[in-house]
Amino acid sequence: MFVFLLKKIAAHLLSPLSLCIELLLLGLFLLWFTRKQRAGKIIVSLGVILLCLFSYCAVSDIFLRPLEHKYPPLINLADVHGVKWVVVLGGGHISDPGIPATSQLSDASMARLVEGIRLYKMLPGSKLVVSGGSGFDPVPEAVIMADVARAIGVNGRDLVLESLSRDTKDEARLIQEIVGKDRFVLVTSAAHMPRSMALFEKRGMRPIPAPTEYLAAESRGPAMFFPSADGLERAERAFHEYLGLAWAKLRGQI
Repeated sequence: MFVFLLKKIAAHLLSPLSLCIELLLLGLFLLWFTRKQRAGKIIVSLGVILLCLFSYCAVSDIFLRPLEHKYPPLINLADVHGVKWVVVLGGGHISDPGIPATSQLSDASMARLVEGIRLYKMLPGSKLVVSGGSGFDPVPEAVIMADVARAIGVNGRDLVLESLSRDTKDEARLIQEIVGKDRFVLVTSAAHMPRSMALFEKRGMRPIPAPTEYLAAESRGPAMFFPSADGLERAERAFHEYLGLAWAKLRGQI
């Protein structure tokens, strides 16, 4: 649990937005409380420049596109005829009985689930495996995903829940216990797919990638010339995945 918590904290501290704010705060501290005025100005300037750069989608997409386009989307199902498992990885949730289940899933989780249901309905006789533990929430994400799946027409008998995992490494191990040596369709966000495939294949599994939730889409119109929260979101996603890949390699998980 300690390693899991440490990993989550480190990921947040090293995200683009956090790094920019940390630089700005350090620079302001030097300017206001020390005589290191030159160093303070340089650090503040660096923080502002990085914040501006990461806010432009054109810059963020340089880092995100290689991740999102490593595996093509699963459009032609002829190659997966007879596959009986569609596995959907969780992407974040907040349980709140006061709002609809569809609003308790993050945008990433909802996009993954919808794509998983699309593929499940196109593969007769398949089972839909929804994966995601509770993390810091009292309700496992798989439970919320299953509720949404039932609400939009998935037969409850075709649902299989994996609700104990805390991260993608756990998901690979626990899903292997469900699918065994069978081939299966793996649904997750396009940026998350390279790390997921590496973790699953490391265990000798044979996932068929079905990426979804592409963020690095072509920008059009005047908005492409201005910084935006979308640019920061793309930068955050890219850095999160590169850090995840580095951590998995360091730990020998991929």
